[in-house]
Amino acid sequence: MIPRVLIIDDEAEIRRNLTVGLTQEGFSCTACPDGISAIHELHDSREKGTGYDYLITDIFMPDIDGLKILKVIKCEFPDLPVLIITGFGNESLEATALAEVNTGFLDKPFEIPDLVTALRQLTPGSTTAGPSAAEEAGPAIREVMSSYVTVRITEPERVREAYDQLYRMNGVVSCDAVRGDVDIILLVQTSTEGEMKELHDKIKAIEGIEIVSLANVERPKLDRDVSQFIEIYKDAVKSADREKMPKLVGTKSYVIVDIDKNAIQQVFTTLFFLDEVIFCDIVDGGSKMIGIISETGAYGKTPRIVEKLSQIDGVLRVKEAKIIKLVDF
Repeated sequence: MIPRVLIIDDEAEIRRNLTVGLTQEGFSCTACPDGISAIHELHDSREKGTGYDYLITDIFMPDIDGLKILKVIKCEFPDLPVLIITGFGNESLEATALAEVNTGFLDKPFEIPDLVTALRQLTPGSTTAGPSAAEEAGPAIREVMSSYVTVRITEPERVREAYDQLYRMNGVVSCDAVRGDVDIILLVQTSTEGEMKELHDKIKAIEGIEIVSLANVERPKLDRDVSQFIEIYKDAVKSADREKMPKLVGTKSYVIVDIDKNAIQQVFTTLFFLDEVIFCDIVDGGSKMIGIISETGAYGKTPRIVEKLSQIDGVLRVKEAKIIKLVDF
């Protein structure tokens, strides 16, 4: 049987050269320009019962880098051997890749015989092993309700008291003083709509502040395969950040993104898969996204993130709300 290979690389010339070279070596190849299209291809092939015997992926791509894809692939398709290829490799990247079972690493540039040798060193596998763990589990359990509340201070002399009341309030996950159009941004969570309304009322009742906006977090409208990929990635990679609840500390800034509703998937996945982003939420009927950027390793990176988002089709405006110390408030 001819071994089937799925190739992921954002450079058309590389995709073409790998496809031609491997085909001449007796492989059947399909090439994808990005992670999202590859995710669809993997699921489609499994549903058709054809599957792939190998996956070759670059690390640096426009939507999801290869190491993130690797994490999810090993959860969804544990029998699929993966070969990471890159022209910007280092010992750290190689060690991260090789820590996964049945994974190889190959630096660019290389010759096709080198590529074939690297593939042959992996244990043969397939994506046709049946439904993924996420599919077998059935519908997800309903998550808690979340809401972003923006607040303006109306009585500066009571700022410390008001902030302390907000920060200590049950249901408040994060409470950050920010520099921007508002003074404080809250992320709150409850189990029911009734509890959420009660919490909003308690916030409104605090003397010396006014609520500027209330925005409930919504589930983004994504393709089934992408949504499943994100849920697995949350469990496999971002679970450590979630465990920082109930109070997020060490955050640097918020990014608030106004978007065209038709571009939700592209914009959401771009922001979600940035390493510095702890949370990425959809609000206001799919017309706005809010991301929380971690301070750890992110010094000087927020402008880059804002610039990257501003260049995506469908992004209308990007604003940053920089978190400040209360003494600077």
